[in-house]
Amino acid sequence: MDLSRVRERTPRRVTDEDRVAAVLVPVVRRSGEPHLLFTKRADDLPDHPGQMSFPGGGRETFDADIYATALREGHEEIGLRESEVEFVGQLDDIRTVTGYSITPFVVEIPDRSYEPDDREVAEIAVLPIAGLTAEANHELERREHPYYGEIVIHYFHVDGYTVWGATGRILVQLLELATEWRAPERLDPESYG
Repeated sequence: MDLSRVRERTPRRVTDEDRVAAVLVPVVRRSGEPHLLFTKRADDLPDHPGQMSFPGGGRETFDADIYATALREGHEEIGLRESEVEFVGQLDDIRTVTGYSITPFVVEIPDRSYEPDDREVAEIAVLPIAGLTAEANHELERREHPYYGEIVIHYFHVDGYTVWGATGRILVQLLELATEWRAPERLDPESYG
């Protein structure tokens, strides 16, 4: 996994949504191999219950900027300390069907045990990049999106977890920038590549 293209990238911004959020896309080196840390959302949350996501959430008025939102949410959701986060770069903002603009920040974090906040996070999963890029673990389907029209939804099935939706869209961009993996079909008309 080569993160240099992520470091050098100037991301596209979405500035016309009323609600803004940010996520951390945490890269973990485990046994010398790159992994990504995901959270499984609690089943009783109003938006996207039980789905896999990256640590993050909505911006609050007291957040200094959108990166501060991502760091605060990472601390609240998994106990990640700001001092252990190494900023890598920013991916393109994405729109969600729930009316959010999400800004993803790629970071490197230590391989340690993290504590999920059980009000928001059912569990934490650290999934190998090798599994996420394996052709046998990927599938896609076409759907109608309220903003983009017809889109392709990517599903990544690894270690009993399924990553898809907004998190899947973020994951596709990261994998295409940092690995040799290429999506068999693009996600939406505003695709980055």
